[in-house]
Amino acid sequence: MQLVQGEKLAVESHDIDAWISRFRGRPKVQLIDLDAAKEEGDNDDLVARICRELPCRVGGGIRTVGRARDVLEGGATHAIVGSSLFNQGRVDSAFVKNLADTFGGDRLIAAVDSRGGKVVINGWRTQLDISPVEAVRALEPFFGEFLYTHVDLEGLMQGTDMAAIETIARATSRKVTAAGGITTQAEIDYLDAIGIDAVVGMALYTGKLRIPNSEFLTPNS
Repeated sequence: MQLVQGEKLAVESHDIDAWISRFRGRPKVQLIDLDAAKEEGDNDDLVARICRELPCRVGGGIRTVGRARDVLEGGATHAIVGSSLFNQGRVDSAFVKNLADTFGGDRLIAAVDSRGGKVVINGWRTQLDISPVEAVRALEPFFGEFLYTHVDLEGLMQGTDMAAIETIARATSRKVTAAGGITTQAEIDYLDAIGIDAVVGMALYTGKLRIPNSEFLTPNS
């Protein structure tokens, strides 16, 4: 399933085996449990099944140390943690330290999502009075990687905001992976040239962007 800006359903498929086949051989696959993220249940068995077949970084609804442990023991290469990193509008230092002490930062990815220049949480519905750069700097001691999503352009296939992504990369010495509107091979190549990985969703699912030697499903297939 793919949502536009976390709200409008754009792509949906129930053929899990086909998805696994199409992503097999890729070094990294990002898998987000949207039901868990929205506190509408979870898909633990399905996530574990996919993790047995593909090297998945898994996020969605990781709000406790126990949940992070379940995801990692379920086969995820990394746990992606987002909304629970913040409490009362600021970084929850006690929680993130507990996570890092328990698992080590190299197995944790901090998801910092931005809309209108501010961090957003809870499925991008709640805006905090903290910038993504401030969040990254506060979280850097605890995480080995950041996943930065530019929500303003997520799912729109209008290109991404390179300046915003580069600002995040300059704010940390950690690895940065970028998401949100990345549509063209030129964007991917530019990000790769400056040491940033790209998450591409909608452009692949709709066939606008194709990875060599790989076929991807089209909407509702």
